[in-house]
Amino acid sequence: MTERIVVVGAALFDGDHLLAARRSAPPALAGRWELPGGKVERGETPEAALTRELQEELGVGAEPMTRVPGEWPLKPPYVLQVWTARLLPGSPTPKPLQDHDELRWLTQDELWDVNWLDQDVEAIHALTNLLF
Repeated sequence: MTERIVVVGAALFDGDHLLAARRSAPPALAGRWELPGGKVERGETPEAALTRELQEELGVGAEPMTRVPGEWPLKPPYVLQVWTARLLPGSPTPKPLQDHDELRWLTQDELWDVNWLDQDVEAIHALTNLLF
């Protein structure tokens, strides 16, 4: 049996705005939007991976808060888990440093204005059920 690999996504909030990141790579995902994050490395907790990934991808300091209920299948053996997160005081403004070419802060009314990746659609629904 293949061991599953967890990919963490950040529902990163600044007040009532959620950060969405547009993929620039790989080509199959380019132009679609996602919650930023990445793969949990061996020996790393999901929360530590989320903190590391947000630093690498966006150049920010962030704190994971609450795990969003649910888990969404990606390409086997990967699964997506999502945490709410907030920027740490004094953190720089997020910038698209890796795998993204644009960032947008979305209000609740704007959540569906972007073309989310399929698995992120399900995670966004779970997130809105949790928060709104």
